[in-house]
Amino acid sequence: MTWRGSTRRCTSLSLTRREFVTGDVEPTDAESEWHSENEEEDKLAGDMKSKVVIAEKEAEAAEEPAPRGIPEFWFTIFRNVDMLSELVQEYDEPILKHLQDIKVKFSDPGQPMSFVLEFHFEPNDYFTNSVLTKTYKMKSEPDKADPFSFEGPEIVDCDGCTIDWKKGKNVTVKTIKKKQKHKGRGTVRTITKQVPNDSFFNFFSPLKASGDGESLDEDSEFTLASDFEIGHFFRERIVPRAVLYFTGEAIEDDDNFEEGEEGEEEELEGDEEGEEEDDADASLKV
Repeated sequence: MTWRGSTRRCTSLSLTRREFVTGDVEPTDAESEWHSENEEEDKLAGDMKSKVVIAEKEAEAAEEPAPRGIPEFWFTIFRNVDMLSELVQEYDEPILKHLQDIKVKFSDPGQPMSFVLEFHFEPNDYFTNSVLTKTYKMKSEPDKADPFSFEGPEIVDCDGCTIDWKKGKNVTVKTIKKKQKHKGRGTVRTITKQVPNDSFFNFFSPLKASGDGESLDEDSEFTLASDFEIGHFFRERIVPRAVLYFTGEAIEDDDNFEEGEEGEEEELEGDEEGEEEDDADASLKV
């Protein structure tokens, strides 16, 4: 599938999924019905059961309005996927419950290759942005000095966005109190200071790749590589297969794939050992 073809497919899937998640589109009664092979028997059993519980259901329906769409769809995905849940702090969770959609937008033909992750939020008490963005820039051409090392497009840098936090709601910083003693007078004063705080929303203030020829330290390189990996994971796995990550099926597939890879590696190692033994036996015979 081409880059542009993938764009159209992802956009179509994302639009339909968002309509169901947010409750903008609801399935009809006919679409919601399930017809079994023993429909008559099921109907009789269902009638008997419904007479027992109908009063309770009516009471619950009167007290609580029916939820629209799929509540906490994306928040559930964040909890299900280890790579994402590790980034989320407890105080991030109420904010992520307002996340309605994540979209991927690719660069136009003729433009430098890149993609943008769009995080769409409903109105909330934390920030005024309706969309938070993260842009990943990609290298799509081989290095002229070493063209044979090129293994395909790769992420080389990324840009975040400014989050317009409401007063007192910025979870990416925390306020601490610090005592200072005057050297001459010996008096002590208490000052307040804001320091960085662990939060998923630091994702939108990424470390920049060094472009001035200076190399990054080891920790910075690791942080940047992890950021690129997460961006790639959102684009290739999370957004196209969101429903399967919501249900957990995609996570099981990922686990099975990893186990299969390890099994194959062990089997190959065994084969290699066998070949070495055969070679040794052959040399002894000679």
